[in-house]
Amino acid sequence: MANIVVAGTQWGDEGKGKIVDLLAENADAVVRFQGGNNAGHTMVVNGEQFVSHLIPSGILQKKICIIGNGLVVDPKVLIEEINYLKQKNITITPKNFIISDRAQVIMPYHKLIDTGREKLKGDKKIGTTGRGIGPCYEDKAARTGIRFAEFIKETVFSEKLKTVLVEKNFYIEKFLKLNPSTLEEILAEYKEYAKILAPYVADASTAINKLIKNKGQILLEGAQGTHLDIDHGTYPYVTSSNTVAGGACAGAGIGPKRIDEVIGIVKAYTTRVGEGPFPAELFDKTGAFIQKKGMEFGATTGRKRRCGWLDLVILNNAVKLNGLTGLAITKLDVLGELKSLMICTGYKYKNSIIKDFPADCKILEKCEPIYEEMPGWNEDISLIDRYENLPQNTKDYLKRIEELSETPVYIISIGPQRDKTIVLNNPFLNIPA
Repeated sequence: MANIVVAGTQWGDEGKGKIVDLLAENADAVVRFQGGNNAGHTMVVNGEQFVSHLIPSGILQKKICIIGNGLVVDPKVLIEEINYLKQKNITITPKNFIISDRAQVIMPYHKLIDTGREKLKGDKKIGTTGRGIGPCYEDKAARTGIRFAEFIKETVFSEKLKTVLVEKNFYIEKFLKLNPSTLEEILAEYKEYAKILAPYVADASTAINKLIKNKGQILLEGAQGTHLDIDHGTYPYVTSSNTVAGGACAGAGIGPKRIDEVIGIVKAYTTRVGEGPFPAELFDKTGAFIQKKGMEFGATTGRKRRCGWLDLVILNNAVKLNGLTGLAITKLDVLGELKSLMICTGYKYKNSIIKDFPADCKILEKCEPIYEEMPGWNEDISLIDRYENLPQNTKDYLKRIEELSETPVYIISIGPQRDKTIVLNNPFLNIPA
């Protein structure tokens, strides 16, 4: 029996969806523990592409999938996703899909506030997806949010919404200068969503702990990456929740002793979407090559991802914050045509060398990367199915990542398909019951 957390180590988009889909084969349940539909997972199964934003990618493996209490959920988006997967002949019923009754509901005013604020900020915008994620988490902290337990009870929902809407509409009209939704409009739309989703709503924490008690294996996945964490990321250019592995316990409703391993997903280079400092970012033809070959476009927004060399300062920070026990290296094949590779091993700031990730974004913006150069392998590795058959330079690159991060490589991904993976250690299979 094992319970495993999968965490992104960079700024999200590391390829967690594929790794979760791969590991889910040996799990009994997959739990999403934070975020909302501001992130997306792209999986390729038997040549067919699947994109999910809320439902854990383990649904493709016919596993129990759970949306934890740590999420904020747009009911319209969730229903669209359920219908999308059902159209692709993926079974979704209350027996294999649970929405925590403690998860928060994203309302129309959350999205209006999100986009309205970004517009007002102009050049100083954070770069949110405009999905209402941040404002919904704000209401959760302010204790004015609406949870699914209330959402599915029409009278309770109506009364709470009526109270909340007075303040929200005043802010939307007077400060953001936008037209708000009326109580009648929201109720008419959202009561239909509630009817559809009510059968899936349950006490997720109880369900998860019952599975663990019965020797079930749980895979816990988050959205985004370590450096978008609300506490530990490049604040304020972060998301609104805890993306690190510790967030899995709070966001799923389980104790920390239940976690056996934490696998960090590491793209073989570094990417970032939206605003914020990025010391190892490339602005040359190499960056453009990586962007094009890696098809670096956001699964949720379609925005181009900024690309750069692998940054070990942020990887080592992720090792520390998540307590990583193993790494999954993704998109290694993208680097195949490059004659030489760079690894960022530290930052130069003024007259000092920085090895630890700074909290101050103003400092990070002025940091210059310190690189260690390694020879590339300049060949296609996407058809290789064994570690032993990888080019020596590829193995040297992986070995150097292990040395610098002091963390072993468990999984190597060399393409988007399931079979384009070399598994050195599957912790679900190697941890004794």
